[in-house]
Amino acid sequence: MRQKAVFYHAGCPVCVEAEQGLAHALDPQRYEVEIVHLGEQRARLDEAEAAGIRSVPALVIGGVPMHVNFGASLADLR
Repeated sequence: MRQKAVFYHAGCPVCVEAEQGLAHALDPQRYEVEIVHLGEQRARLDEAEAAGIRSVPALVIGGVPMHVNFGASLADLR
């Protein structure tokens, strides 16, 4: 059974680079990866914050938030 991974980003160059380098590198046989562009899906900001995300780009695997780099804070996206 594949584990769910959610990659949150805001579409900035730092986020896009992290998406291409990290989210797409996850083994598709082990992980079901969902990409969430918070700049376009603002309704999911509360979900990201509840998952422990404070800045993007970030990856959540198994409920554990991992901040990849600093592109933008969630406060900046609100």
